[in-house]
Amino acid sequence: MPKTIILLETVAKEAMQLLKEAPDMHIITGFDEVSLQKNIANTTIDAIITRGKGQVREKLLNQLPHLKVISRCGVGLDNIDVAAATKRGIKVVNAPNSNANTIAEHTISLLLLLQRNLYGAITMVKEGRWNERGTYVGDEIHGKTLGILGLGNIGKKVAHIANAMGMNIIYWSAQKEDVPYPFLSLEEVLKNSDALSLHLPLTTKTEHLINEKALAKMKTTALLINTARGKIIDQEALSKALANKKIGGFAADVLAVEPPETNESLLQYPNTLITAHVGSLTTTTYTQMCVMTVENTLKILRREAPAPNCIFNRNELGLS
Repeated sequence: MPKTIILLETVAKEAMQLLKEAPDMHIITGFDEVSLQKNIANTTIDAIITRGKGQVREKLLNQLPHLKVISRCGVGLDNIDVAAATKRGIKVVNAPNSNANTIAEHTISLLLLLQRNLYGAITMVKEGRWNERGTYVGDEIHGKTLGILGLGNIGKKVAHIANAMGMNIIYWSAQKEDVPYPFLSLEEVLKNSDALSLHLPLTTKTEHLINEKALAKMKTTALLINTARGKIIDQEALSKALANKKIGGFAADVLAVEPPETNESLLQYPNTLITAHVGSLTTTTYTQMCVMTVENTLKILRREAPAPNCIFNRNELGLS
């Protein structure tokens, strides 16, 4: 009997083709609550595949007693109740390290745009204000100090690129890493950074880590870059710091609430640059994440060995 997989969001066409061509799989969709409830009614669901928006919470898990796998085409698992899934013996699959290169590139891009005021310079020309070039204010990153919070795979790549461009690297992380950069306390990194880049997971310990107190320790000219998780920053405190010129600028690919409300104060400042959580949506990375996740989901349902480390809760399930 075919296994049934429900998609809570679209996936890359190459990944979708793999699903369609699987003779032992039945694919259904639940892109909104109405279609989700309609399609899971009286249906045995074996696996869920989602991306970043489709929510897999305990309420849904209670409706799917035969669920074996929850797969996310990405790295972060904020939209999945991993604890509830683990309690039920459900494997939670993601695509570890698949977005490290593209997020590192996006981080450096935001840093350069902000430091050199490139968005303003480009807009000036597009609006026919070439003669205002005399008012341009920008700087280079060479010789500046980049502080990195969280030196995992992405943090290391950001450090490597920034260092190659002439930046001095300092960092604070969960543990000291085997890298040629100084491992400092959080307070020291905050105080000494010309630019601060966040590469931490969102946990109870990191939520609002960058708050009013932390922002007050930073240089008034410092730039803050966030391509990790929006809630690591207390956005109200950040908005006040920007309004009072206690910080030099802010660039991010993530916000606490996505999409932001139309009255989100962070959008009003000239020294803020925010992209719509597109860091991992390059053609290469998006396709790789989706294909990798689908392939591992199919293998698990077929009782074959998936890629190493793709099961996030493998230790808790006693699979390691």
